[in-house]
Amino acid sequence: MPVVAEIAQSRQISAQRGRRLEYFTIAWNALEGVVGVVSGLMAGSVSLVGFGIDSFIEVTSGSTLLWRRSVDSDEQRRERNEKLSLRIVGGCFLALAAYVTYQSVSDLLNRERAEPSIAGIILAAISLLVMPLLSRAKKSVAGSLASAAMRADARQTDFCAYLSAILLAGLLLNATLGWWWTDPIAGLVMVPIIAKEGVDGIKARPCC
Repeated sequence: MPVVAEIAQSRQISAQRGRRLEYFTIAWNALEGVVGVVSGLMAGSVSLVGFGIDSFIEVTSGSTLLWRRSVDSDEQRRERNEKLSLRIVGGCFLALAAYVTYQSVSDLLNRERAEPSIAGIILAAISLLVMPLLSRAKKSVAGSLASAAMRADARQTDFCAYLSAILLAGLLLNATLGWWWTDPIAGLVMVPIIAKEGVDGIKARPCC
């Protein structure tokens, strides 16, 4: 009996840690969204705006799923609501992918140059440091709980790290070498990752 109680306590601690990680993820994505969109609009950077909007969609996705799990005791109804939420969020990701594609191609054709964005570079650099650490912590919790949902969320965090790396490369090359085309190219490189998030959402695969 003590062994069973110890296992239950260990799972409870891991579950609490998992919830704290989710709340941190939501708060961080909200900050990313604000800084990304505002600095992106100021600089005229499609990749930075796209990164910020992606972060806002992640906030919506994570918040909705956490809320549904906390207030809905009916498992079947909760599952239906989660799938509906995922599909709505997936549609938002696909719409974002279409927007970034259109705006990036338009900027390339019109040779629109984004202004250097120090705030965007700092945001992308910090995110590139934070996301791998956050993903590792989530994978640790996923292993403790044998949680497929947490493993999927860790993969989603990995995708955020990839977006951060793409964004940082585009912003740095534009700011240091004056390569105006790196910003729309970075946007286009982001599109497959954003689109995959959308497809997974439409198929109702939990990302958070």
